[in-house]
Amino acid sequence: MSAEAARIAQTDREMQETAPLPPPGRDPDLRLLEAMLFAAGEPLDESIIAARLPEGADVRALLTALSADYADRGFNLVRAAGKWMLRTAPDLGFLLARDKPEPRRLSRAALETLAIIAYHQPVTRAEIEEIRGVSTNKGTLDVLLAAGWVRLRGRRRSPGRPVTYGTTETFLVHYGLDAIQDLPGLDELRGTGLIDSRVTAGLTIPLPSDDPGLKDDEDPLEPEFELSFAPEPDGDEDQDG
Repeated sequence: MSAEAARIAQTDREMQETAPLPPPGRDPDLRLLEAMLFAAGEPLDESIIAARLPEGADVRALLTALSADYADRGFNLVRAAGKWMLRTAPDLGFLLARDKPEPRRLSRAALETLAIIAYHQPVTRAEIEEIRGVSTNKGTLDVLLAAGWVRLRGRRRSPGRPVTYGTTETFLVHYGLDAIQDLPGLDELRGTGLIDSRVTAGLTIPLPSDDPGLKDDEDPLEPEFELSFAPEPDGDEDQDG
């Protein structure tokens, strides 16, 4: 061994001897999981977590234990869009929001359009207009596309081959949903007052699905269309927005 290699080896031994010991009783796998979630810039799915943990680690048990451990802390371990992330406790969010720039608020037209896409996807612009009962300005859809909450899915196999829209993983993460099926149903909407409890008994809300696979009546987007698309700024709102 050369003198330089011996010096490096000696330095490594000294660093290991002086390094702080892990807290007694804390599962090393649990500590590693905490470190991964803390350092992650985006939600992590269980396959990524498992690949980074020691072989044989029980990922689901570790996540369950950590979630329970953080339940009453200032931040929680939550599952969104099928992935795991650390997020500020809901009851403290308003305190931290005061230090953030005021986010751009969606217009009523944009919120209605987003809700229709979430529940009825895949859906075309014409179908959105039919449900809303008013024309939908292109700028409204551009805002949702630019926010990353809505995506272009494909083209409907109908005259004109209109583009179909669906929601994204970013939409689920933003609204704290593990899956699109976690959107509130009719009874829940009635309970929150968002729907009048006296509405007709025939009113139904479809079971939402964001399956990425194209439906039987959809064709894939043309590559050149998908690559060249970019939302254009449009300050106009819908007639009722």
